[in-house]
Amino acid sequence: MKFLDRTKIYVKAGDGGNGAHSFRREKYIEFGGPDGGDGGRGGHVIARATDNLNTLIDYRYQQHFKAQNGKGGAGRQRTGAGGDDIVVLVPTGTEIYEEDEDTLIADLSREGDEVLLAKGGNGGWGNLRFKSSTNRAPTRANPGHPGEQRTVWLRLKLLADAGLVGLPNAGKSTFLSVVSAAKPKIADYPFTTLVPQLGVVRLGPGQSFVLADIPGLIEGAHQGAGIGDRFLGHVERCAVLLHLVDGGAEDVAESYRTVRAELEAYGHGLTDKPELVALSKADTVPEDEIEEKRAALAEVSGREVFVISAAAQQGVNPLLRGAWEEVSKLRPPASEGTPEEEEEEGWHPAD
Repeated sequence: MKFLDRTKIYVKAGDGGNGAHSFRREKYIEFGGPDGGDGGRGGHVIARATDNLNTLIDYRYQQHFKAQNGKGGAGRQRTGAGGDDIVVLVPTGTEIYEEDEDTLIADLSREGDEVLLAKGGNGGWGNLRFKSSTNRAPTRANPGHPGEQRTVWLRLKLLADAGLVGLPNAGKSTFLSVVSAAKPKIADYPFTTLVPQLGVVRLGPGQSFVLADIPGLIEGAHQGAGIGDRFLGHVERCAVLLHLVDGGAEDVAESYRTVRAELEAYGHGLTDKPELVALSKADTVPEDEIEEKRAALAEVSGREVFVISAAAQQGVNPLLRGAWEEVSKLRPPASEGTPEEEEEEGWHPAD
């Protein structure tokens, strides 16, 4: 399945039904008077978030959504049926913008969140509505109101607790594949991830978080170089950033500064997030160089540097524990005795 995180759609609400122009025609009823009913309301267009989707690929092939029109009124004071609403399902975490791509309409960050994108037109009044003491036989009936229409942009921001950032080939995909069940593409030749990947890291009962791996950044990414900063939006919601620096790089300090400069140029508070720095691929670096590069990285970042090797599974747990500490700070405290905890602490198969 292809990954698509940005698309444009056109939505059109249903038009209201026309009001009826009718008079009573029953036998033996003299001067029956008007009895035209109102038209029905047009259907709305509603966007709703669902956890069952994780990409916007469906909207590459269908960009137009139109709700049903309301039915017209009829004689005998019969009101027309309202048009059916149409629900546009989007992945949880989708932001909806106006056509200018700058004005935010809604942020559907939770399952079941919904927003009215286009309101259906009201039905027109039948001639019964215009009956009065001075106008006993009105011939006027209103047409239905047209439904709203607009073009909107959908932008998906993955809901992850922690995000992996770094230059291409820093070992982010390998790290994700080792600490979670995710299966990103990994090979023994240099290449970079092209789309974001998600994995669930489980440290123990009640200790799990979602980790996102985004395509690597290069110098000038905020100006569109390489894949650019298009996917940085997927780590805007993260509680902590895991910054991996390739231990095999000649200048690890420069590698760190390059990525930090791109995060700062992108903005949106990414540089204000807690950051854990790790020197990756330690198994490929001679032992006499590891300490030198770790010290250089610690000096430029001003933080403790973890030395890890995802392929050899060395030093991974301390980094994950540090990430969990930051993630847990933003989570509400879990109530005791919840069904989730009971299930995790219950029966397990024997080793």
